[in-house]
Amino acid sequence: MPIDRKLLDDVALSAEEYNLIVERLGREPGPVELGMLGSLWSEHCGYKHSKLLLKLFPSQGPHVLIPPGEENAGVVDIGGGLAVAFKMESHNHPSAIEPYQGAATGVGGIVRDIFAMGARPIALMNSLRFGPLSEARNRYLFTGVVAGIAGYGNCLGIPDVGGEACFDATYSHNPLINVFCLGLVEIAKLQRGCASGAGNALMLVGSDTGRDGIHGASGLASRTFEEERELRPTVQVGNPFLEKLLMEACLELAGTDYIEGLQDLGAAGLTSAAVEAVARGGAGLNMDIALVTRREEGMTPYEVMLSESQERMLAIVRRGREAEAQALFEKWGLNSVVIGRVTDDSLATVRDGEQVVARLPISLLTTPPLYRLQGRKPPELDQLQNIDLSRLPDLPRPASEVLLRLLASPTIASKEWVYRQYDHQVLTNTVVGPGSDAAILRVKGTQKGIALTCDGNGRLCYLDPHIGGARAVAEAARNLVCAGARPLALTDCLNFGNPERPEVYYQLEQAILGMSEACRALETPVVSGNVSLYNETRGQAVYPTPVVGMVGLLEDIDKRCPMGFQGEGDAVYLLGPMGAEASHLAGSEYLALEHGLVAGQPAIDLDMEVQVQRRCLEAIQRGLLRSAHDCSEGGLAVALAESAIAGGMGFTGEFELSGRRDAALFGEAPSRIVVSVQPGQEEELQALAQSWKVPLLRLGRVRGRQFLIPDLVDLDLETLSQAWRRGLERALG
Repeated sequence: MPIDRKLLDDVALSAEEYNLIVERLGREPGPVELGMLGSLWSEHCGYKHSKLLLKLFPSQGPHVLIPPGEENAGVVDIGGGLAVAFKMESHNHPSAIEPYQGAATGVGGIVRDIFAMGARPIALMNSLRFGPLSEARNRYLFTGVVAGIAGYGNCLGIPDVGGEACFDATYSHNPLINVFCLGLVEIAKLQRGCASGAGNALMLVGSDTGRDGIHGASGLASRTFEEERELRPTVQVGNPFLEKLLMEACLELAGTDYIEGLQDLGAAGLTSAAVEAVARGGAGLNMDIALVTRREEGMTPYEVMLSESQERMLAIVRRGREAEAQALFEKWGLNSVVIGRVTDDSLATVRDGEQVVARLPISLLTTPPLYRLQGRKPPELDQLQNIDLSRLPDLPRPASEVLLRLLASPTIASKEWVYRQYDHQVLTNTVVGPGSDAAILRVKGTQKGIALTCDGNGRLCYLDPHIGGARAVAEAARNLVCAGARPLALTDCLNFGNPERPEVYYQLEQAILGMSEACRALETPVVSGNVSLYNETRGQAVYPTPVVGMVGLLEDIDKRCPMGFQGEGDAVYLLGPMGAEASHLAGSEYLALEHGLVAGQPAIDLDMEVQVQRRCLEAIQRGLLRSAHDCSEGGLAVALAESAIAGGMGFTGEFELSGRRDAALFGEAPSRIVVSVQPGQEEELQALAQSWKVPLLRLGRVRGRQFLIPDLVDLDLETLSQAWRRGLERALG
């Protein structure tokens, strides 16, 4: 019998995939079964266009305890019996529809992933991308998303300590909302999202189940936007106060011997949570959804199984310990109910009272078809990469004007308007908060510090996804090194368009290859992550935007390094190559702002990147450097200005430019760090640089209240600071 195409579209299955289901099952699936399969075979849950590519990432290392794909989050050993669990997720499409709730529930979901591991969440970050703030809708999305992140995170009492916000027309219809959470856990108390042991109870705890979020995984997160489709009901509604109770209860439960595992209910709701848990344990399940408490009348079994209502967890409770677990939850004011049992038959049996509404092999649910497609380089790239940037006029306007424009551009300007809405000091672990290259948290009871940052550049990835992917990893690691931390591992969020289009698949594949190459060079394995595809509207995809969230370790937190200049008379140096060739304008903020161009061929020398980072970290650990700040968006002049603003001290340049002035000042060559040292330590730094065989150029001195670059820039520090501090607010009007 032919299948209804609309029904397949609702669950994001193709006719070929439906036929494969019938062939493997030996019959046609029922309605609930089809919904379950559609969700678990969706791009969001099944990673069918990306899983084979993700295997290219290095995922092992001396600190890795739990690699990607095994659990809700990756886990890295930081010594002393302690570990950090961390992960990044996207909530792009929901935030485009309902910015406040979309962003808020994104925070709620990533936090549950962390405390499901038995780890206490101690930090949040976010990476945000929107269209130009000159458009009213983009301002609405931006302010709504920031409010949603602040509203949820602040209520939970988890500090939001860092992140980034970028603006480009490519994100006007599809903003990118990537959220990161890190938790601290004693290794001996790590929890797994694993259901095993026949007869153990499946206990649902937290919020009652409603109709919000149905088809969120299979529909909203696994296909492109369509104007005629009403998607608002697929956006979940969050309750952070309930999540706070749920978090504390689950962390207390994790310290008992009542449970085998914990699993959060996120995408695909009860379907995903229950099936993934028993799949990890090599078991089956028998569940009666008539027992699920509901907040809406007349809900069908289909709706109950696919609801993505927030603030819900699945606890796998040891048989005979159910009453103790329920008493613990009751103490926290939480409703809990046993809705099923673990079985040893490797089947997912779902009943509504006495009626069986689904019975499917776990293996069928968890093994969607995996696609390895043939990518095709976008035809416009050759032309864009081969544009001769040396033919552009060199600094057609005064460099002082250009610098002020760049500092005031929303992508580069201070994000204080954003992070002052976040509580970044709660829990009292924050030593370095938002606004620096990397945030730093103390590990109480030790001398250790944890550094974290997130980075990505869609414009560079658009021009060359391989190089752009590598540079995202390199910049994240460089930011940690500038703070004095040794990079350990990373999580990622890969934001791309429709992978079924050869040009998008090419971007995805090349970005992963580039990231993998940089990860191996910098010894930073990937331990968790998320793929967000179908970020496009009416055939227009966002820039390919891999975002990297990276974590580093300071063995001695007192040896951290600030980004701001520290003392009058300190000498300022550039560690790394100058990069004064026109080619280094490729994909730069300067090129887009001053010439209206996104063009050129980005580059990276990973050997140089490794050496610059290692030597910078060595110099910090020797106590040589007074400050360190990486050169990224806006180039050398912006990096110098940011160090001056952060330190409240001026700068007098004493270097001569060779090559193009615009590229030297505003080009975005990688592998460069602005450092400062006390005058008496210059010779030691120079001697080290000679032994390192890493370029070191003396730039000038920290001096007074002026910002001077000979014959090019002459600005007072207050003018510089006001441009940078007020840029975002001016753009918001």
